[in-house]
Amino acid sequence: MPLLRDIFIHLSENQFLNNSTKKMGLKFGANKVVGGVSIDDTIERIKDINDQEMSVVFDNLGEFITDKEDAIQEKGKIIAMINAIHEFGVDSHASVKLSQIGLQIDYDFCLNNIDEIIAVANKLDIFVNIDMESYNLYPDTLRILDAMLEKYDNVGTVIQAYLLNSPDDILKYKDTRLRIVKGAYKESADAAHQDKADIDKAYLELIKSHLTEGTGYTSIATHDHHIIEEIIDFIEQNDIDHDRFEFQMLYGFRKDYQKNLVKRGYKMVVYLPFGMDWYAYFMRRLAERPQNINLIVKSVTKHPAFKPAAFGTAGILSLFTIVKLFKRK
Repeated sequence: MPLLRDIFIHLSENQFLNNSTKKMGLKFGANKVVGGVSIDDTIERIKDINDQEMSVVFDNLGEFITDKEDAIQEKGKIIAMINAIHEFGVDSHASVKLSQIGLQIDYDFCLNNIDEIIAVANKLDIFVNIDMESYNLYPDTLRILDAMLEKYDNVGTVIQAYLLNSPDDILKYKDTRLRIVKGAYKESADAAHQDKADIDKAYLELIKSHLTEGTGYTSIATHDHHIIEEIIDFIEQNDIDHDRFEFQMLYGFRKDYQKNLVKRGYKMVVYLPFGMDWYAYFMRRLAERPQNINLIVKSVTKHPAFKPAAFGTAGILSLFTIVKLFKRK
């Protein structure tokens, strides 16, 4: 559904809707996909997930920061969460977007910020994943990753299957812990695969390569059960140690399947976002999997506090336009 994907990506970049939804807080079902607003809320959610024999990777929501003071504030939130993970003894690690801590402001400023985050996490034996964002940030993201790998062993990154140069990256970082995803940004044909079948094929090849070519730990991040089951067959046929990989899924999605994988003896990690800046995050999740529109529609329209005026005219129009387009497919 390329049309729906483009719409969701466009909506994720709509600043008016982003600001409007931020003012709402976790209303209208946002708590179904976001772990909490505060660190205390999120720690409690992590405990709940740990009790289900699953680990967590947390994501401090918010990106594309263009003010240094804001970037420093976001860095502080991430470090505070890392310290809270250690203090409460919960099973979680960090995912950090470089655009949130200054990559679009100044390279060296961002480098110093991520260095500070990783240094704190390193002392506490907590892993930090440097997230991969839109393609224009890709070169500097890898530059920073390379600099951090020279200093620390608790850092890795994300490889996006739709990027044409990912096969080279998967070999370059064969001994690095990687989270492998399909990709959630709209990129041009000279940088990324455009067809879903091509992306799925590339995704499988990247995972199999990283599981067999080096020593790096593999985080397989997808909700696609067809791909997961194919990877499981590959893992068992090739006798790959279960300590070499994990499956990752977003908080709030496919809970039964997550539990099923745990029962079958596979490590499951839940990607848990927290904070008020949830709108762009959720729109990109819908871009990845438009079928999830059912979740947001039911959550918004059936919530007892739902009032169209509070959501905003643009928000309501966008929501129901998406529903109509989805139902035509």
